[in-house]
Amino acid sequence: MAAPKRTLYISPPDGGWGWMIVAGCFLVTICTRAVTRCISIFFVEFQTYFAQDYAQTAWIHSIVDCVTMLCGLGFALCYSPAIAMVGKYFNKRRALAYGIATSGSGIGTFILAPVVQLLIEQFSWRGALLILGGFVLNLCVCGALMRPITLKEDHKNLPKQDSVSKTPKENLPSLSLCSPLLKECTQSCLCCSLQQEYHFLLIADFVVFATSILFMAYGCSPLFVYLVPYALSVGVSHQQAAFLMSILGVINIVGNVTFGWLTDRRCLKNSRYVCYLFAVGLDGLCYLFLPMLQSFPLLVPFSCTFGYFDGAYVTLIPVVTAEVVGTTSLSSALGVVYFLHAVPYLVSPPIAGWLVDTTGSYTAAFLLCGFSMIFSSILLSFARLLKKMKTSQVQSLDEDAGPKLQLWPNGTVAYSVAGELDHKDEDIMTSGVPGYHT
Repeated sequence: MAAPKRTLYISPPDGGWGWMIVAGCFLVTICTRAVTRCISIFFVEFQTYFAQDYAQTAWIHSIVDCVTMLCGLGFALCYSPAIAMVGKYFNKRRALAYGIATSGSGIGTFILAPVVQLLIEQFSWRGALLILGGFVLNLCVCGALMRPITLKEDHKNLPKQDSVSKTPKENLPSLSLCSPLLKECTQSCLCCSLQQEYHFLLIADFVVFATSILFMAYGCSPLFVYLVPYALSVGVSHQQAAFLMSILGVINIVGNVTFGWLTDRRCLKNSRYVCYLFAVGLDGLCYLFLPMLQSFPLLVPFSCTFGYFDGAYVTLIPVVTAEVVGTTSLSSALGVVYFLHAVPYLVSPPIAGWLVDTTGSYTAAFLLCGFSMIFSSILLSFARLLKKMKTSQVQSLDEDAGPKLQLWPNGTVAYSVAGELDHKDEDIMTSGVPGYHT
């Protein structure tokens, strides 16, 4: 089979075959993220058939989500390259391309949730999984669309040919004597590059933000596992419970688009950090009211509200990360932020299931998730407040020092050069005045 022909581009084409890449990534997000969310519809079926409690059954969804975010196996082998390929083909229209590509998650959830429930009723959970697996095989088609592209900058970043390979054989013994020194230099260069790339890990603001991400991720994950079982437990029919997941998915897309558009407006552009806190806090507040909502008409507005603000803060995560670490380290910082989602995604559904098994109610599980998200918002709020207080304190010290004093970054106060020159000029002028004494 002939190797695919690579076309050299000076810059990303921002179109052309790139739109096929976007279409492929759109389908990838449906086959991965949307299908993962629909696993919660199988929850009751798995629990009944295998006669397991909530905590044991929840591991199915947790492991899928965790491995996908950790990028080691499974869906991650399709999801991560597809997302990266969109960035290869687009530069000026990158935001639009990513918006279209990632919207497959919400749209897929809206479509698949009632379809999966219908498949379970018609063919049982085994037949439904078989049909769903056949649908997921479309990932092979998506992979066929991922045509390789070579940019001019890729040639600049290619490593030069190893000088050792060009060395004659008779010089290899002398070169081997220097190999320990070369190895030490290589390791030191690697450590320096890693330190430069991940220096933001030592920034206090990023540490606080990363800690808040852990609590936020813990709170947001269990709902996609337990919304359908909770709805069934309060007397909602299977079709209506699946429809709640559909509402959650489509309103999530609305939150992505509208909240992103609103925070781009001039009046809110400087308040994106506050908008992020607001969205996370409101999702936590929705959790606190969920145990009191025990009918389908009451669960519909909950799904709308939670889905909207869930899409809202997901849109603002890259923006807030850029505000904390700057645009230079944004790529590496986002990698760390999304990596931090993995552990809460793994442990939160089983913990919530254990609480349901222990208490016989969903109340404790939902309250813990709600307080976790509210704590995430409060933690960032206090960090923001302390930073503003510290900045205002430094400014007040600078004003109290007077115009001839400057506050240096290390906190020491030094006289300005202009002030010293003014003082010398004053001494020269007054030294010749009779009767003047210093």
